Amino acid sequence: MAPSPLLARPFLQEMEPYEPVEPPEAVAKAMGLAPNDIVKLDANENPFGPSPKALEALARLQHAHLYPDPWQRELRETLAWRLGVDIGNVVCGAGADDLLDVLARLFIGPGRKVVIATPTFGMYFFLAQMYGGEVVEVARRPGFALDVEAMVRVLDATSVCFLASPNNPTGNLVSPEELRALLGTGALVVVDEAYVEFAEGEWPGRRYSFYRLASQLPNLAVVRTFSKWAGLAGLRIGYGIFPKEVALLIMKAKMPYNVSVAAQAAALASLQDLETLMGRLAQIIAERERMAISLASLPWLKVWPSRANFVLCEVVGRDAWEVWQELQRKGVLVRRYSHSALRQCLRISVGRPQDTDKLLDALAQL
Repeated sequence: MAPSPLLARPFLQEMEPYEPVEPPEAVAKAMGLAPNDIVKLDANENPFGPSPKALEALARLQHAHLYPDPWQRELRETLAWRLGVDIGNVVCGAGADDLLDVLARLFIGPGRKVVIATPTFGMYFFLAQMYGGEVVEVARRPGFALDVEAMVRVLDATSVCFLASPNNPTGNLVSPEELRALLGTGALVVVDEAYVEFAEGEWPGRRYSFYRLASQLPNLAVVRTFSKWAGLAGLRIGYGIFPKEVALLIMKAKMPYNVSVAAQAAALASLQDLETLMGRLAQIIAERERMAISLASLPWLKVWPSRANFVLCEVVGRDAWEVWQELQRKGVLVRRYSHSALRQCLRISVGRPQDTDKLLDALAQL
């Protein structure tokens, strides 16, 4: 007999799930289009895919029948060496989401405040709800800057604060001064740097990333990923830099074989092919600027500056939902939002030049 849903935690019956994007094959089928006719600009994936060395490493994979190293020793050692931190500060996960989930399990619970600067990545709200935290949403200022004063007022040493830098979907960075003020409350501050390479223009980057601080301070965690800059989103591989005490807790709490043999091999190969990947990174940044300028030329779109691999646009004088639907019918997939601050906004990922051209052609026909 299947267990009754009544045995589940009661709040799960009412909880809103995180809404991922549909796979392009499903959209193509629904729209009556061929999969190759779809331009996928809705999930901030790398349009170039994995590096050649990563693909070679996957083709040579010989031990898929064996469980992976549960501690990801080789990958963690390589990351620690390249980042200039101790291996005891580095933990790997099945994507950055995996590490965010473990952090939430460790530090969020009933009565614990979880402070989120909205609008931002919906996963933070989802995790806070899942583990019974008290969600405190602090609205961003006009232009999407953090309202640091308001955040400091509600934070304390028992709180958790989630930040994305660059923020998803607004594309702006957290400044060192803002971070310092939040850390001063004693709260655990988790900085999600999934897109920071597109601000830095390189990996690992030292101008805008806070990973070095995370190895030195007791209440800062930095989570990063190979999904965006290295094109490994489908393999699910991320890593984080944490205070050693926090890293030890994560290693205890995470699933033992959470990072696959394939993901570890591809990540290691990517770190040996940085010249190729940095060349692609430069192309994405250049295409972001071209796309932003072209979008801004449309009188009914307001384009927000971005330091990530996407651009947020506010639809003016038209219904954003209708624009999203029309683009989908033409095979161009972009991200829409239900959050009150973003109902008239669309987030558009940076693709290849031909993807941008198809997007612009579709918009011109609306």
